[in-house]
Amino acid sequence: MSDRFRITLAQLNPTVGALAENAAKAREAWAQGKAAKADLVALPEMFITGYQTQDLVMKPAFYRDAMAHIDQLAMDCADGPALAIGGPYFDGTDLFNAYFILQGGKVAHRVLKQKLPNETVFDEVRLYEPAAPQGPYSIGPLRIGSPICEDAWHANEVCETLVETGAEILLVPNGSPYYRNKLEVRMNHMVARVVETEVPLVYLNMVGGQDDQVFDGGSFVINPGGELAMLLPVFDEVITQLDFVRTDAGWRAVKSEQATHPDEWEQDYHVMVMALRDYMAKTGFKKVLLGLSGGIDSAIVAVIAADALGPENVRCVMLPSEYTSKESLEDAKKIAVNLGCRYDFVPIAEGRQAITNTLAPLFEGTDEGLTEENIQSRLRGLLLMALSNKFEEMLLTTGNKSEVAVGYATIYGDMAGGYNPIKDMYKTRVFETCRWRNANHRDWMMGPAGEVIPVAVIDKPPSAELREDQRDDDSLPPYDILDAILTGLVDDEKSVADLVNDGFEREVVKKVEHLLYISEYKRFQSAPGPRLTMRSFWLDRRYPIVNRWRDNG
Repeated sequence: MSDRFRITLAQLNPTVGALAENAAKAREAWAQGKAAKADLVALPEMFITGYQTQDLVMKPAFYRDAMAHIDQLAMDCADGPALAIGGPYFDGTDLFNAYFILQGGKVAHRVLKQKLPNETVFDEVRLYEPAAPQGPYSIGPLRIGSPICEDAWHANEVCETLVETGAEILLVPNGSPYYRNKLEVRMNHMVARVVETEVPLVYLNMVGGQDDQVFDGGSFVINPGGELAMLLPVFDEVITQLDFVRTDAGWRAVKSEQATHPDEWEQDYHVMVMALRDYMAKTGFKKVLLGLSGGIDSAIVAVIAADALGPENVRCVMLPSEYTSKESLEDAKKIAVNLGCRYDFVPIAEGRQAITNTLAPLFEGTDEGLTEENIQSRLRGLLLMALSNKFEEMLLTTGNKSEVAVGYATIYGDMAGGYNPIKDMYKTRVFETCRWRNANHRDWMMGPAGEVIPVAVIDKPPSAELREDQRDDDSLPPYDILDAILTGLVDDEKSVADLVNDGFEREVVKKVEHLLYISEYKRFQSAPGPRLTMRSFWLDRRYPIVNRWRDNG
């Protein structure tokens, strides 16, 4: 009996619904594993369909098509290593999240997911049936247990049962999306499983963007005793070999690649770049445009777009009114020039006057105010969408999480667009992210290095510039206070009383709470954007649009 076993780990980027393309990726990984004399080639959870499929997976024509692609893969990969790949399985009655072990031209074994996550961005209880306990499968000299993602996040159940019934290692296929500092969370759970079972564990994650979620990779292998045997890079597609050797204490992973993971600022930024790049590639768009106001939010979105797609694929449009400052005009053009993006100058004065004249008979006798301010924003949205339609360039929106939270944005105006790269980033983090990008450049960034965002843009007081001498803090608390309160209300689900005890003025907290709740309808209609936290606006936090409750604590 052999005392060595090789697994090819394929940390790859599938596309939801692209069954043939995902199968081709699997075949390529299998071919590399065969060339490397691997015994097993492993891919992540639900790889054949991409992840997450949401309700698409419940469509019978879709899951049957996915299963047919699995069967074809088994035949295509008959004369070499076994292939393990995730996909849906319908048994004639129920639908399961499954892990298929393909060997000898057929499906040799199916692992069915037992623990279905039903929190944050996951709705698997809605989609699948939970499976009964199962045992391991054998490939050559090794018996392998494959708890699927959530199955390995719980103590004393799935993993222990697998080992008690003969599993000598645990291979855990995952579709685990990013949130800030998640690697530590994953590591803690998986180390606990190794301590409980005393066998090595392989944590295999996918990479790539899907709607609001980015799968960050960072696959790893842990030996008993807590030894980190392998750590793969984040955000990169990787196909690599992992060897196991039989020892007196059982099978152990041979120590190999140890990637260095960047800090949270770089990872957040990489998520925003990857999310936009994959959203564009997977939907078929090639170019983007955005309104470049001279402010910090549109500046960082322009830089993210240039880094994701290349400056030649980014159009920046300045749409000034009489309230646009000279500094904003200069700063916007400088940002576009620094990045090497196209810069268009489209004044809105003539169009705004025409709309004012049209509405004058109806508005006669009323005072100017928010309505007139919003006309400017909506006119800009109209012009940007016209450019988007004419030149087939997707419009990016530029509202940060602070603005999205309190409705400091105009629906059908500056909220118009197809994707928002900074949707889950509070304003205070936008400032720091701008400083970080000016000081750092990586080879995965397609934009230029250096100080691409002028310091003046970062340092000047934020303003929507929709009226004379307007500043954001005329109607909102200063952003450091606003963001701290929003973090409490949104991310930490704190009560008003909790925040008052933390030192915030009750009147200010109540104002922010009110704005948060009455802006739900805007968020419901807002563009998607990459998830950076566990409380992003969309699947993580689902509140009713109509809501009369308020916290009177």
